[in-house]
Amino acid sequence: LPLCFPQKLWKMLESDQFRSIWWSEGGKCVAINKDLFKVEVLGRGICQRVFNTRHIRSIIRQLNLYGFTKVQRDFQRSASLPEFLSEEAAASAHSQILYYYNPSFNRAHPWLLGMCKRR
Repeated sequence: LPLCFPQKLWKMLESDQFRSIWWSEGGKCVAINKDLFKVEVLGRGICQRVFNTRHIRSIIRQLNLYGFTKVQRDFQRSASLPEFLSEEAAASAHSQILYYYNPSFNRAHPWLLGMCKRR
């Protein structure tokens, strides 16, 4: 049987084959480097394709359909100009990373994966 979206996502996260997607927050969140994911996962040829899409929008739509919510990252800003500028550069690079959370999608509790149902 073909794997459903959460199962494919889990296999990708557990694989060392992908650099564009990883467990974050101690295995409670999915982190996706948007630009790298577009090339590494969505840019694959038909024979090697993981998902039946080439668009990040479709992946985000699937995440939402399966109950994932986007997690916002808050950065504390420094008062000194040089530190502020270096933090801005880091935050800009960090903005390419998307974080998604689902209480039933937790690395420490793989048995909850079966509770990730399409809405």
